[in-house]
Amino acid sequence: MKRYILPLSILCLLCGLCASCKDDESYAEQKKKERKVVKAFLERDPVVLMGANNDTLLYMPKITAIDQETFEAQDSMTDVSKNEYVLFKNSGIYMQIVHKGTGEKLKPGETTRLICRYWEYNILGDSLQSTNRAPYWIQSPDIIDVSNNSGTISASFNTDVNKGGAMYITYASTSSNPKRVLNGWVVPLSYINVSRYTTGEDDLAKVRLIVPHSEGTDKASSAVYPCFYEITYEAMRD
Repeated sequence: MKRYILPLSILCLLCGLCASCKDDESYAEQKKKERKVVKAFLERDPVVLMGANNDTLLYMPKITAIDQETFEAQDSMTDVSKNEYVLFKNSGIYMQIVHKGTGEKLKPGETTRLICRYWEYNILGDSLQSTNRAPYWIQSPDIIDVSNNSGTISASFNTDVNKGGAMYITYASTSSNPKRVLNGWVVPLSYINVSRYTTGEDDLAKVRLIVPHSEGTDKASSAVYPCFYEITYEAMRD
């Protein structure tokens, strides 16, 4: 019997390696599929995001992608009339700043608490996936605590104020770190101003994002799908 131990262990090792190769290939195929659907989303004209009651949530013409150099030359703004989105190559995130907000950027060493209202659209599934703009969630928006540590922005969901909004509750059970705010939501915080609603929604920072799986929720990361977000950020009262 002893003479079969070594060959059997080698066979098990080879089987494990083959399974690993298959998993790698499967992941590569999923990423390739993700790139294709994002490309189609950029080029499809028009994009109409529909709600559960067949109401139009967002009408969006063909997206014009710009690089970071162009974005910075435009005072870190995107031309909404051209439906411009800046592509951050390192992360694969596309961002459009609809409104920058009337306040000021969060300075190094500062912390703040923001109310986030959003739509989340699964690009791969071509469907609205979650939102806290539905009537049920109006009184319980998602709240995040934000810090600027020497220019590095970090954020976490706050559950002390209202026990969490739709985004937190939808994904908390599938996350290894439920209070972690997905990277896609954190990126705009380096460019927008912190402000409150006073005369109209234009006072608030508002962005639209295309977020690849690697910068999204844990669920998006494991299932390899990209999402589109429209988010407003509003400073909470002290």
